[in-house]
Amino acid sequence: MSVRAGDPQNGALGGSAARQESSGGVPRGPLFGLRVLELAGEFTAYPGKLLADLGANVVVVEPPGGAAARGRAPFVESTPHPESSVSWRHYNTSKRGIVLDLATTVDSEPTGGDDGRGGDGDLGRFERLLADCDVLLEGWPAADTAALGLDPARFTQRYPSLVWTTVAPYGRAASGPDRPVTDLTLLAGAGPVLSCGYDDHGLPPVRGLGGQAVHVGGSFAVAATLTALLYRTRSGRGQHVDVSVDAALNVTCELATTQYLADGQLVSRQTGRHATASPTNQTQVRAADGQYVVLGFPPRTAARYAALVAWIDELGLREAFPDVVLLELGVERGGVSIVSLGTDPLAQPIWDASRAAMMLLAEHLPAAEFFLGCQRRAIVAGMVASPEEAIRGPHALAREFAVELLDPHTGRVELHPGAPYRFGRTPWRISRPAPRLGEHTAALLTAGWDTGRDDG
Repeated sequence: MSVRAGDPQNGALGGSAARQESSGGVPRGPLFGLRVLELAGEFTAYPGKLLADLGANVVVVEPPGGAAARGRAPFVESTPHPESSVSWRHYNTSKRGIVLDLATTVDSEPTGGDDGRGGDGDLGRFERLLADCDVLLEGWPAADTAALGLDPARFTQRYPSLVWTTVAPYGRAASGPDRPVTDLTLLAGAGPVLSCGYDDHGLPPVRGLGGQAVHVGGSFAVAATLTALLYRTRSGRGQHVDVSVDAALNVTCELATTQYLADGQLVSRQTGRHATASPTNQTQVRAADGQYVVLGFPPRTAARYAALVAWIDELGLREAFPDVVLLELGVERGGVSIVSLGTDPLAQPIWDASRAAMMLLAEHLPAAEFFLGCQRRAIVAGMVASPEEAIRGPHALAREFAVELLDPHTGRVELHPGAPYRFGRTPWRISRPAPRLGEHTAALLTAGWDTGRDDG
């Protein structure tokens, strides 16, 4: 067996310092050398993508006919096809794919030959890949894995260095076939929906779109997996990491859970701002062009108060804003600190005047001009932009956030969200488009893990 990613002589988590560049001179990701088997499922795709785009050698295992995600709309050019699901193509970048029927322990027609299939069934082939693997990532119902004999306790005994990560709606112990879930029911049951919506509580709460449940659960799964791998570098042993998506969502409710546990108070949802036990000031303002901007934290330093005064004078709005004298008082006093709001009788009026001044400026300027003006003056504010505007905006372009990826099979150039974090010597990157159905089955079963994987 070759040196494993978790071995002490092979770096902290994956890959050695001596192999930071691939044969093509491209810097390898920080998780290069880490081997991950992912059982295709709703909750494993995102953490698998996070690991793969960081350089891990991730192989996604699909059943015959393909993973359910291949049938999920929308589709490229609105044409349903196993290779054209936008969801599949996004969540499976940098991975290789293999088709295995894990319900078969013996081949009905042993083939052998070039495809690498012997006569012991796909479950045996799966276990051979697992024997030289660092991480198993799965999120199937416990009844399904039990029916296949895939038991975490048994496998972690058989493969003591294996980190088995389960990402399931309520964790391995509580997720049963009688508890179907959706993104909505998970977000509502765990708490985030309670905190999202509008000041008018006659309107129902709002579920954030974009698959928040799988993203939150997947982020916790990656953090927990890397922690288990770090522990393995000291102990030499793997473990079963059990991630409950419900619990992960519950602890990402900002103040809602902690406030209730601390003093029994319930938070109230508010338009465009944090849910709190006591109402806070409005932050969303319609700009002069009809687009919305979001006001951030009011200024605190004398320089920021002076910048607001100068901006108001520049636009000729002093007469329309008599409270400019309070802003000037903020300059004279050296700014306003948060801690002074409860003790200094002048602090709150100055603070409120700064928020009112920002609202006035926003109402007299186009959204983008207001946002950039705040940026130039180091005043915290944002602009509500469409996805198309955001990904092609000047900030995203300057950060090279959007990534173009060529699909060699179709010649189509795909536009993907780019790096969620930036590393210097071991950068994040998408190394390949999502695998076609069974694209790497023969190579993996014939030559094993390292075949065709020198792209880092």
